[in-house]
Amino acid sequence: MPLILQSLSPIATADLDAVRALAGASPLVPHSDTVAVADTSAPLTPALHESLDAYCMPRGIDWAVLPVARKLSDFKLVAMDMDSTLITIECIDEIADFCGLKAEVSAITEAAMRGEITDFNESLRRRVALLKGLDASVLDRVYAERLRLSPGAERMLAGVQALGIRTLLVSGGFVHFTDQLKPRLGLDFTRANTLEIVDGKLTGQVVGEIVNADVKARTVREVCAQIGADPSQAIVMGDGSNDLKMMAIAGLSVAFRAKPVVRAQASVAFNHVGLDGLLELLK
Repeated sequence: MPLILQSLSPIATADLDAVRALAGASPLVPHSDTVAVADTSAPLTPALHESLDAYCMPRGIDWAVLPVARKLSDFKLVAMDMDSTLITIECIDEIADFCGLKAEVSAITEAAMRGEITDFNESLRRRVALLKGLDASVLDRVYAERLRLSPGAERMLAGVQALGIRTLLVSGGFVHFTDQLKPRLGLDFTRANTLEIVDGKLTGQVVGEIVNADVKARTVREVCAQIGADPSQAIVMGDGSNDLKMMAIAGLSVAFRAKPVVRAQASVAFNHVGLDGLLELLK
């Protein structure tokens, strides 16, 4: 099984040796100063997972053990969450900042992402209700002034798109942002929630079906069927508990700067490297 190490800074030889010993792997072969690969036959038990995390996390190293060697070209779809995955912010928290309620909304967002609030629909309705009466122009300000792509996002997408792999942005956030990111980044498919706006003001309501964990997973399946792919040919990237169901049906799931509940269930976790770590992982 391939063991891949990645970091934003050069990986010390001592760290390569320590990880190799922990994983019972062959000598790690540096592909560059920041990437090394080896083979291991040791099963990835919870104990080994914990040991690798304990060693690598404080040293800024991301590790992954893949069941089999795979290439990016083996896949046909990359599906991504938006908030705190493709972009660095939670849009609803930033919107709430314009009416002085960021702390209150952020607390609900964080609890939902950690899986402590299990009813995503209700948590979203509670947060959106707090935005009632806010001028809709705030949405444009959040996009222009606060929305930033996550590190490595553009390089990752360029690498994926160069191979003809389709892209899906599926979000529990809002179409106001996904609709602008789609042409900007050349995304193939998007799905998100619609905020109701009447007379230029947010009503505090969401229009239509809420994009929760079940809808995210269903959307991945539907897009896979549309492009003639099996879900096992999809890569899913996310950070919160609302992403777990779509990650579970994918051939490879990536937890990006994610909550512990997501890191524990994902195929791999990028805690330090950018989204373009996917290209090294499947080189």
